[in-house]
Amino acid sequence: MAFETGGLRRTTRALQQTAVSIALVIAMGAPAFAQSVVVQGNRRVDAETIRSYVNGQSPEQARQDLMATGLFSSVSVSQRGGQMVVSVRENEVVNRVVFEGNKKLKSDALTQEVQTKARGPYSQATIDADVQRLKEIYSRGGRSLASVTARTVPLDNGRVDVVFTINEGDKTGVKSIEFVGNRAYGSGRLRDQMTTTESNFLSWLKTSDVYDPDKIQSDLELVRRFYLKHGYADFRIVGTDVQFDQAAGGYRIVVTVDEGQQYHVGQVGVESKIPDVDADRLRGKVRTASGDVYNAEDVEKTLQSITTEVASRGYAFSQVRPRGDRDPATATINLSYVVEEGPRVYIERINIRGNTRTRDYVIRREFDVGEGDAYNKVLMDKAERRLNNLGYFKKVRISNEPGSTPDRVVVNVDVEDQPTGAFAVSGGYSTSDGFIAEVSVTETNFLGRGQYVKLAASTGQYSKGVEFSFTEPYFLDRRMAVGFDLFAKQSDNTRYSYYENRMTGGTIRLGLPLTEEASVLFRYSLYNQDIKIPNTYSKPFNDCWYPLDASLGYPGCLYNGEASLALKESAGSYLTSAAGYTLNYNTLDNNKNPRAGYYAEIKQDIAGLGGDSRWIRTTGEARFYRELSDDFVGMVKLQAGNIHALGGKDLRITDQFFLGPSLVRGFAPSGIGPRDAADPKNNALGGTTYFGGSTEVQFPIFGLPRELGFKGAVFADAGTLYGYEGRKDFSGIIPPSAVAGYPATVSVIDSHKIRSSVGGSLLWQSPLGPIRFDLAYPISKAQGDRTQVFRFSGGTSF
Repeated sequence: MAFETGGLRRTTRALQQTAVSIALVIAMGAPAFAQSVVVQGNRRVDAETIRSYVNGQSPEQARQDLMATGLFSSVSVSQRGGQMVVSVRENEVVNRVVFEGNKKLKSDALTQEVQTKARGPYSQATIDADVQRLKEIYSRGGRSLASVTARTVPLDNGRVDVVFTINEGDKTGVKSIEFVGNRAYGSGRLRDQMTTTESNFLSWLKTSDVYDPDKIQSDLELVRRFYLKHGYADFRIVGTDVQFDQAAGGYRIVVTVDEGQQYHVGQVGVESKIPDVDADRLRGKVRTASGDVYNAEDVEKTLQSITTEVASRGYAFSQVRPRGDRDPATATINLSYVVEEGPRVYIERINIRGNTRTRDYVIRREFDVGEGDAYNKVLMDKAERRLNNLGYFKKVRISNEPGSTPDRVVVNVDVEDQPTGAFAVSGGYSTSDGFIAEVSVTETNFLGRGQYVKLAASTGQYSKGVEFSFTEPYFLDRRMAVGFDLFAKQSDNTRYSYYENRMTGGTIRLGLPLTEEASVLFRYSLYNQDIKIPNTYSKPFNDCWYPLDASLGYPGCLYNGEASLALKESAGSYLTSAAGYTLNYNTLDNNKNPRAGYYAEIKQDIAGLGGDSRWIRTTGEARFYRELSDDFVGMVKLQAGNIHALGGKDLRITDQFFLGPSLVRGFAPSGIGPRDAADPKNNALGGTTYFGGSTEVQFPIFGLPRELGFKGAVFADAGTLYGYEGRKDFSGIIPPSAVAGYPATVSVIDSHKIRSSVGGSLLWQSPLGPIRFDLAYPISKAQGDRTQVFRFSGGTSF
């Protein structure tokens, strides 16, 4: 009985201990499985590493975790008595990744794109994904017919080489882009808004015809903004159909649009819901006027202007929103800009992400607000447009997320850097400058600081030189552009005026924006001119001067081509120290290919801050563009200038204006203006005053694809140059040994007559640069003028 009682006690005690153990295990969250882990099949992976994935896990969870490492092709986990047995089969290790057949894309670039890496585990699933990824990369690069296969080369010790074999195939571009539903604008005009172009015989020189879905979406947004800018407020893109034409070897894109009707601006008002803000005082910031074609860009600019004005008065949380009431019956939109207090939300933080090269401060300075300031959506949109316009990034996206408190917001700025440097070899030809070639290195985002640097060297038939430029766009953390230019140039002007010129010097600049359209540039220039009149067998332009070639005799020395006395007086070295400014106003819709808007500038320089020159020079130019129809663009250009000597001195001949085709086409360089009547060849003397005007109509060359970049133009020019103010009497400086009868004075032909011409042009925005041919017929001219019916100019970068 005692034995039974003792045994019962021991049994009870054992059961209690077991229960406690189970309870502790459950409480600790660990399964009551094996006490030890046995690892089988591993060769390279350490057993302890495998056990670290197994301890404390159920068999199935341990198996899943081990498979997820990618180190094993198969894993089994089983329980055998008090042990957990883990049997693994290791994946092979990738020794190296090799690419074959790739020529357009370098192996280094492809290595960064694939997930299969050297010294990493072999995974067939990863390799299959890499094959698809490589096909996608080639497709985005315009080679949708590219094929990619993968194979492995077994090595010893469980290693393999992974080889991707690539057949790049031919380039598959965009064969056609068609629009359906467009009535106001032709498909060609809409294609002009897109950066994607159609393939043609120049496709081997360009990449803009590569099909890229993201690029197409961006292009369609440009088309939408184009319609909104021209009054089509109801415009929408109904659909986009993209088909790959196997036979044509490219994509065909059909875009269906619904234009709606064109709206004009009806009534325009400003409404203020802030008591201390007078709406009438804000009307000067409104850019939309009653009767104008509705323009969404003008609405955006108005929002920015009013927002900035109200914020400057101390209402940081104000917001401006447009309210448009459309009246389809009258095709008008009544606009009202409502100013009201917005939610009191502060910017907690601005995160800059994705910039691998551009420095943070270069991005942050484009914001008119900073961390801790009031959040304003209009100013954020303005900053996004500024960043996109810099040209430093492929894309820019600004988004928001809630901050640490309800009145805080975090602004995320996601950017993607793109190359901003360029090495260019340029060349060209013009009837005035002959053949010319230039080598230049340009960086618009130097060291990621947003600075502009350019070093260029040029040489040609009649000129050569070197130039270095540097610009800091934000000086002293303000929107001021400060820079300098250093240059050394040598030009041969003997074909049109009998002298050679060597100029060396530099300029410092300070640019300030006044408004979105207006800016002012201040400058100071210091340069030295060395004027030389050659006297060689091929250029006998100074043989009437001392010492005289007696064998020629008078007047033979004049008739073989002799520089004017006025030009001879200017020979030598002269230092010019001049300060000036340029004030410009620009509303062009496109600076390179304008169709609408104004451009005007006025320049003024004063020489006399030291140096040898004393003059004040003023020039001005204005251009106005307007669409005459979907295909025709009209342009009117006016220009004028004057230079006046200071201190009662005469102007040197080289300080005056020498004009020709830049004022009136159909005339040679230096072909217009005062001339030396005593010279049989009527040397140009230059003038002090000029004015002129041009009208031109540009149109596409019908029958040719617009993508080729050809345009035609007809023009009419008129203008004049007069007012020689240089020295005329040289009796005191002619050497006494000069031939008797050599003229001691300059007889000037100085006509105020208006010169005019008409003609036609062929313009080509070629992949090698802009090229222009002008054929002009002079209608009116003055005595001594030189004409030039044909003029050609062009350039290239490759």
